[in-house]
Amino acid sequence: MTATSTARRSRPSASKPTLRRGFCVSGCPKALVDSELILTQLRAEGYATSPTYESADLVIVNTCGFIDSAVRESLDAIGEALAENGKVIVTGCLGARSDKGENLVAKVHPRSWP
Repeated sequence: MTATSTARRSRPSASKPTLRRGFCVSGCPKALVDSELILTQLRAEGYATSPTYESADLVIVNTCGFIDSAVRESLDAIGEALAENGKVIVTGCLGARSDKGENLVAKVHPRSWP
């Protein structure tokens, strides 16, 4: 899967390579707007864009925790990013959603949780 953007914070300089972040967004219009804000800020701080999860320094998955199809899509994207990169930050509503008292992301992807 290709990422729509890229990884970590870095100030651009001639001697220091720019870090690259991968980015994926799923779900509702709010998640899309939030993603645009996140991407704009990261670009302003010197982040570069990676065309794939594998080539990114880290992957950000902005999620939706309310629309059933978006929850499935988000969980799939998290799993794919973990498999291809291993360094994933989950933002958005799904990161806070629980299932029977257990964090849903941690329940589906137990190796991702500290």
